[in-house]
Amino acid sequence: MLSHKILHNEFDPPEELQDVIKCFWYEKRNPEKEQLSLEVLPDSYAEIIFYFGSELSISYNGDFQILSSPFIMGLLNQPFTIKADKGLEIIGIRCFPWAVFDLLGLPSGKAGLQIFDHPIGKLQMVLNELIEASKIDEAIDVVKECFLNLKSQISSDSMLYKAGLAMRESGGTLPVSQVANAAHATIRTLERNFKQSSGYTVKDVSGLMRFEQVRNQLLLNTDLNISALAHELGYTDQSHLSREFKRYSGTTPAAFARKTKKEISNIDFVAFIQS
Repeated sequence: MLSHKILHNEFDPPEELQDVIKCFWYEKRNPEKEQLSLEVLPDSYAEIIFYFGSELSISYNGDFQILSSPFIMGLLNQPFTIKADKGLEIIGIRCFPWAVFDLLGLPSGKAGLQIFDHPIGKLQMVLNELIEASKIDEAIDVVKECFLNLKSQISSDSMLYKAGLAMRESGGTLPVSQVANAAHATIRTLERNFKQSSGYTVKDVSGLMRFEQVRNQLLLNTDLNISALAHELGYTDQSHLSREFKRYSGTTPAAFARKTKKEISNIDFVAFIQS
């Protein structure tokens, strides 16, 4: 029996936003049961989340906390759980962590969940009307226009952009010294600017990038050879991969693969991906 239905769509950012935003996305979940409960694993992005429908609460480092819309989901180092009383619709802005705070004009911080007061909060009512009318493309266009305006008011840090590009192209496998070389900066200067802009070190984000690749590979193929995957992604060995994976997910790659295989059979998943 199907546990819930998922509609997911990703939208490429305009060229002017590609150094700060990975993508815009929309997701709709309709659980067969009245309550939706979903575990989400960490990744290497910061998300700005607008949600619509039922009240949304998140458990991270303790009890469930009800969040207003929009909120920021920063980098996390462990899974968190989302709960909603009924169906849920989300518009997300997937940002590079070294760019999100400058984009919003906010001080950087390491808090995983942040409720923030910002003019983009005024979009909530406009987006809600478009979502209720099933005008998803128009809603995404409204969000794109808002972030184009925000981007026009700041100057991007070319050093951080070059560093981030090198990290993404290597999947987080480059040592800090090579990331600094790609950014035409000293290690000390890069680390200082990177942590100032994101609240995290280059090593922190690189570790999440590698974990994210392992997670994505296992989501696509639950029967992957873990040892071969460790070699492909630059881990010392399978044990190294397993330790790092458990650090971020709370479980081993093999256990995650088994759980994923079971869950796939219980979800009617419809995806429209634009890459």
